Amino acid sequence: MRKLQNKLLAIFLATAAGGALALVSTSRAFDWHLENQKNTKVSVPVVVNEAPLSRDTKFTTSFSPVVKKVAPSVVNIFTTKTVKHPSGPESPFSSDPFFRRFFGDPSDEGDGRSRKRSHKERSLGSGVIVSKDGYILTNNHVVDGADEIKVALSKGTKEYEAKVIGRDPRTDITLLKIEAEGLSYITLADSDKVEVGDVVMAIGNPFGIGQTVTMGIVSAVGRGGFGVEDYEDFIQTDAAINPGNSGGPLVDAEGRLVGINTFIISRSGGNQGIGFAVPVNLARNVMERLRKDGSVVRGYLGVMIQDLDPDLAKEFDMAEQPGALVSGVTEKSAAAEAGLKSGDVIVEFDGKPIQDSRQLRLLASKTSPGTKVEVKVLRHGKEKTFSVTLKELPDQMAKAKGERDNEDSSTKDTLDGVEVGDITPAARRQFELPGDLKGALVTRVDPESVASEKGLRPGDVIEEINRKPITNADEAVEASKQVKNKRTLLRLWSHGGSRYVVVDESKGKS
Repeated sequence: MRKLQNKLLAIFLATAAGGALALVSTSRAFDWHLENQKNTKVSVPVVVNEAPLSRDTKFTTSFSPVVKKVAPSVVNIFTTKTVKHPSGPESPFSSDPFFRRFFGDPSDEGDGRSRKRSHKERSLGSGVIVSKDGYILTNNHVVDGADEIKVALSKGTKEYEAKVIGRDPRTDITLLKIEAEGLSYITLADSDKVEVGDVVMAIGNPFGIGQTVTMGIVSAVGRGGFGVEDYEDFIQTDAAINPGNSGGPLVDAEGRLVGINTFIISRSGGNQGIGFAVPVNLARNVMERLRKDGSVVRGYLGVMIQDLDPDLAKEFDMAEQPGALVSGVTEKSAAAEAGLKSGDVIVEFDGKPIQDSRQLRLLASKTSPGTKVEVKVLRHGKEKTFSVTLKELPDQMAKAKGERDNEDSSTKDTLDGVEVGDITPAARRQFELPGDLKGALVTRVDPESVASEKGLRPGDVIEEINRKPITNADEAVEASKQVKNKRTLLRLWSHGGSRYVVVDESKGKS
């Protein structure tokens, strides 16, 4: 094996810090904006008020009128599903009524002490009526796997059996329908006009205690990168959200729906002031697709993308850092057929400026397959525009290899202590490398090296050094010797996709 003594690369995979921090599902997420809403004929007869919220500095002593307006549209959702247990000895406590109260009454099959058992698991959540004819928005995880779904209105004891019109696990949005008359329903706002500091209220059925209203403000918008959903663009709020609030509404000070409560970050499992809601624009777009087709079909550009940090921006001649860096292009994809290449920086998609990779991914996914869009890129510092006809997102690409959520990269040092070799058939099988992947295979990393510290691991493949393609280990060694300064730009295949990393040894080991 050959050692790269001079220039090498590392990836730092961002991880959550801070002890036993948990993402608690109380509802969950994605963002989407429907173009020309006023001119779009929708199949669910919702009422939309897109006017901006009045932000005059007025003091109110009570939000009771808003709650009275909204509360009748909020429902409790009760689900039942059968959970099967593997064969095994019967619990010695199963015949005791006291223990059955807490652990259920499993139904046994067969005879003897070894038998299959199952029990009915019941859970609860919330939802909101969005049309007079009984369409209800909630979270997918509230009804996922349910054998039976019941809906109870805020007043009265009658329960309605709900029909699932469609589910979208990638955004955690589900559309239900009940057959009822005279229903109260909520008005939808334009969540793109929500601002940090706006007063909001969360309404739902936390812990099954009954309808509860909590109030707070919008703490942030456009949150993502949590990995709880494939498409994330959450509204963050400090309004108390707890288990059972899942699928319930987040409303503004005028009682309009701005989001569907989804999950919280908590060390205890209860509310700690960091809750998240799916923006209603996203939920509305998904709802219409579910109503029309029963599922959501998304556009697919076919690029591997990452954000630009200051070092990468400098390497790619970007005066500032907005845009999405193309680190790879999928063969025969829409991007490949249009002429996009790795190293391009996408700065505009369908007339919309691109700030980061997450925004590009959301915009592409909300565009229907077959749509032709203009994509503006910077290539070697020069602007170029491509006409791209999007294809359909493959079914199994919940987190597509190469189009996964962006991960931060560290660029503090070049790396010694790394050995490389050629990619052999055995190596391809061992590390599950694509058949057409070329480069220098990282075979060993000294655990005490900077490379190890930054995340470089055996099985990674160096594809480029300072934009020069690498096809084998000899070329990697030779290219590393040709580097004349302390900054090296590498393209690395790792974790199923390619990405760029700047290695700057002048900054020293941390």
